[in-house]
Amino acid sequence: MTAKNIALIVGATGLSGSYTGRLLKENGWTVVTLSRGNVDLDFSDRHIAADLKDAAATGAALKAAQDVTHVFYCTWSREANEDENVRVNALMIRNLFEGIADAPVKHAALVTGLKHYLGSFDDYAQFTPYTPFLESSPRLPGANFYYAQEDVLFEMAEKKGFNWSVHRPHTMIGLVIGNAMNMAVTLAVYASICKHTGRPFVYPGSPEQYNAATDVSDARVVAAQLMWAANTPEAANTPFNTVNGDIFRWTWLWKKIADYFELDAAEYPGQPTPLETQMADAPAVWSDIIAKHGLQDIPVGKLASWWHSDADLGRDIECFTDMTNSRILGYDTYQPTLASFTDVFDELRAQKIIPS
Repeated sequence: MTAKNIALIVGATGLSGSYTGRLLKENGWTVVTLSRGNVDLDFSDRHIAADLKDAAATGAALKAAQDVTHVFYCTWSREANEDENVRVNALMIRNLFEGIADAPVKHAALVTGLKHYLGSFDDYAQFTPYTPFLESSPRLPGANFYYAQEDVLFEMAEKKGFNWSVHRPHTMIGLVIGNAMNMAVTLAVYASICKHTGRPFVYPGSPEQYNAATDVSDARVVAAQLMWAANTPEAANTPFNTVNGDIFRWTWLWKKIADYFELDAAEYPGQPTPLETQMADAPAVWSDIIAKHGLQDIPVGKLASWWHSDADLGRDIECFTDMTNSRILGYDTYQPTLASFTDVFDELRAQKIIPS
């Protein structure tokens, strides 16, 4: 890999963006990062602050990115309803590509997710898709901002002559503080609160998810697939599911997580007990935990995303994926899921974010 490959990471402070940026940097790429605000990122050679909802401001900011050869689009904006999600997210990705219209872009990767198969926030899991989710599955009826993002990507790729790839991770596992979709950190905080208070460490989701086969996506696996697709000509213009490669059931993994935190896994009550309800007093409890253990003073709201973990763990349908498109092209990265979680837990302890 040479410095001629210049990556623009859009959404560089999130899970997929930050892990991809670090991996590319480690492999000799020049990394240009973009986010809404000015941030100091250890893997960034050049940072651009831009609000992609503002076309004029985005165009002005992207004058500093006219040399990029690869785009990794890893961001989205949640709006009041799906029609607004479609409008705003399509606008954002369009503003980005119009802002680098003259750049020598060879490849652009878009990170979406399993709402491609499960439906939008407004229609989430209203359909019963075939499992495993197939990359060849047709789109679902109704508005879905993932489809809108894809359509703009396809349009711009055809217009500008670059290749594209779309990557669809399941629940992403990694460590980024303040990320809105961060199950490993959320469960680490939940377990720490249960240990501190003596509350039962109970699986909070649905019986269907508790017993069903499922999978997740380590952020390191997502980053590896993004770099692989950018470097593999045969991967051009293809959608890819992006998961660890193993299949598990929460009946097994919940006990393993309990063991890590030296807790007893509570008997499953047979119905959801949402974290958002259980953890209503979490801000005050977490402040006590910080004081007792000398932890970093990070509010619990920046660590735990109760609503997102409730949504993923509370689905009443089976969710796991097939990775044929990348496997047949030689992508063989594999990550044991238990280690995905415990690696994050270890790092949280090392950084004194949760108690040891």
